[in-house]
Amino acid sequence: MDRHKSYFVWGVDDAPYGPVELSALMEWVRDGRVLADTWVFERTACNWRKASEISELQGQLAMPCSVSWRWGLSPGSLRRIKILANLKDAQLAHLVDFMELEEILQHSLVFNQGDVGDAMYLVLGGELRARITMAGRETILATFTAGDFFGDMALFDNGPRSADVVANVDSSLLKISASNFYRLIRETPALATPFLQATTRTLSARIRAGNKRISQITEQFSGHPGY
Repeated sequence: MDRHKSYFVWGVDDAPYGPVELSALMEWVRDGRVLADTWVFERTACNWRKASEISELQGQLAMPCSVSWRWGLSPGSLRRIKILANLKDAQLAHLVDFMELEEILQHSLVFNQGDVGDAMYLVLGGELRARITMAGRETILATFTAGDFFGDMALFDNGPRSADVVANVDSSLLKISASNFYRLIRETPALATPFLQATTRTLSARIRAGNKRISQITEQFSGHPGY
């Protein structure tokens, strides 16, 4: 057995890892990081093969199992969240490992205006509203339903929350903390990239929509002297 062969392994986040020598590859098998149906590239043979087809690994491999979904979630329920819609099943299952499930009762606050931002939230179900209160009067800034997300700026600046978020009805949220977000970037950058790209696209669309509303209001008042 040639222990000096080197390999690349195709991860669940659709990214190659390596090169690693055979001894390290065997350790990944023992750790469960490489299964029978994991794709492995052998540099000397210059081809990709299933791990089960590599003679040195045969007899050590665990057979592939179905993806295990935390909290009884399914790919369909996760893909209702717009920024996750294009991720594969294995990517979704791995991403959920960096999240927490929170059940929010009707009328309960997720966070208060002015709180230090430390997490982003994805809405699995229910309805919530972002509000500010001035002189005892509530102004609703936005409403979030299944498929939406909020609190995302906390992942980048840990600044104070700009509004309260309160549940209109019982709601289910997936929470990704800032610390878990940066762990995701460190450990699986190829999975973090499509998540960030989808989040950024949605944020850009929100900004454009907000600018359009401001422009319409400006035009409305500019046409009425005295305001």
